[in-house]
Amino acid sequence: MKGTMTAKVDNKGRLSLPQDLRTQLHIETGDVFFIETDKNDVLRLAKAENPFDILARQALEESKAGKTITLEDFEQKMKKSNRSRK
Repeated sequence: MKGTMTAKVDNKGRLSLPQDLRTQLHIETGDVFFIETDKNDVLRLAKAENPFDILARQALEESKAGKTITLEDFEQKMKKSNRSRK
């Protein structure tokens, strides 16, 4: 989504994002953002995510896609690998 929108800053310094933008970007109350400025005073916002949440989401996606193995299978692969090195 690209385009130009306007937002207002209130007397407490809060920036109000338009509802359409919040909906499109799945921004919810309490979300945290990194804010970066460049030499031209351009603001860049990036949603801050907990890295563990990202890893958990990726792990679930891999599991659902059948890209995981059981601990028992992993153990067997390790044993075979160790035997082949001897």
